[in-house]
Amino acid sequence: MNRKGAMFGLTMNDRIDEVEQRGPSKSQLKRDKLALQALAERLAGMPRAELERLNLSEATWVALDETPRIKDVRARGRHWKRIANLLEREDMAAVHALLDRAEAREREATVRLHILERWRERLIRDDEGALGELIQQCPNVDRQQLRTLIRAAQRDQARGRSEAPRKLFRFLRDLLEVQDP
Repeated sequence: MNRKGAMFGLTMNDRIDEVEQRGPSKSQLKRDKLALQALAERLAGMPRAELERLNLSEATWVALDETPRIKDVRARGRHWKRIANLLEREDMAAVHALLDRAEAREREATVRLHILERWRERLIRDDEGALGELIQQCPNVDRQQLRTLIRAAQRDQARGRSEAPRKLFRFLRDLLEVQDP
């Protein structure tokens, strides 16, 4: 223990208790406020149908409904602070659960997108067995249309165009959504 602590008769445990009684630091409070402001931005960007699952107060709904008409960057920053203050009074467990579900859906959509991109690239590269694998996975596929789209995508890719690869991607997306709803 240092001399100052000994001088006032404080032990290390007394100091720890004193710090705990003071509560969180100013820095921690600021980090918490900034996190709530970021949460407010995310909530304002979500569809209203999803937000209606939450039991938000009338004041919070009014603030969220005002968001689209606020264009100025500084005013928008003040607006996020206002929504953050209102959110402090809300059931945050429900809000976090809603955001977790939304993030899970976004991750799932990203995974599906990557799968589709890999299928498209394999088909365009004419990977060994890629077409057969796809036909085996989706036996009801229109094979002639698929082969036509693959050839067009190969031609367009060689020319530096992106139209036919996009058409192939959309075809694959529709095909795989029907197979795996």
